[in-house]
Amino acid sequence: MNPRGELLEIVSQLKHLLVSYPQEEFQLQRPSRVSAGTQAPEAGDPEDLESLRALIGDCRRCKLSQGRKHLVFGEGSPKARLVFVGEGPGAEEDAAGRPFVGEAGKLLTKIIEAGMGLKREDVYICNVVKCRPPRNRDPEKDEIQTCLPFLKQQLRIIQPEVICTLGRIAAQSLLGREFKITQERGNWFSFMGIPMMATFHPAYILRNPSEERRLKGLVWEDVKKMMRHLGLTR
Repeated sequence: MNPRGELLEIVSQLKHLLVSYPQEEFQLQRPSRVSAGTQAPEAGDPEDLESLRALIGDCRRCKLSQGRKHLVFGEGSPKARLVFVGEGPGAEEDAAGRPFVGEAGKLLTKIIEAGMGLKREDVYICNVVKCRPPRNRDPEKDEIQTCLPFLKQQLRIIQPEVICTLGRIAAQSLLGREFKITQERGNWFSFMGIPMMATFHPAYILRNPSEERRLKGLVWEDVKKMMRHLGLTR
């Protein structure tokens, strides 16, 4: 067969394949607004933070509920470009039902307002687990696994541009692996398609007064990287 005949034969075969191919399999997937970031909602997913809070209710899904005073859902702007994620509520947060209201919270607020030039209500602040672990111990694996889906829903609803995890526990809970905060802070990672950076927890800075100046300097380095990513300047 000559080259022209071979070409016509190939075209004929391709035409037959295209006609017989199932139409639904051939349709291209169009990118959605959230395809570059958080996951698209599925049927039955809460559409807003209020609905998600109602879904969680008076949660008794893990043992942390046994000793808590208040479930600490999170607070801030539902359209926040930046979300801070800690590991879990402390005593002050458990009493108030709000995240980061103790001394560590005051330092975080100072970073947000004096450092970044934002208002606390411009960002969103929450934790990996929403109930206080006894004696402020680290959240256990089963507790994290129980609560993490709700954090993912919060992030899906908010669709932030940056996640800042505070401390080792929060970072490794999201990444699903061991995390060395002293070595890996200040680097970019991804969670649910969202750029994520870890820095020291404010409580860690306060527990180490002899290192406070150095640690604050490192946190400020990390914060400046996030500000540049968000297009914020000071």
